[in-house]
Amino acid sequence: MLAFESQQVIALRMAKLALGGPEATQEVSQMISEKAFAMAEAATHMAFGGSTHEVVRKYRRAVRANRKRLMR
Repeated sequence: MLAFESQQVIALRMAKLALGGPEATQEVSQMISEKAFAMAEAATHMAFGGSTHEVVRKYRRAVRANRKRLMR
C-alpha cells in the first residue's frame, strides 16, 4: 500500500507544481523539509535498534496525510 499511496502523492504533487505560483513554491519547501526530517528520524530510530516495520508504519502515516491534504 505504501508504494501505491506514494505514487498518488507524487502525481498530486507534480500536478500542483505544474500549476506554479506560490502554492507550488510552498509545496516544494514542505516536501524538502519533510524528506529531511523523515530521513533523520528513520536513521535515529534504526540506530537505536528500532524495527523497519515501525519506520514503514510512520512513513505510511505521513504519506496518507499528504495524500489527504493534496486531494482537497
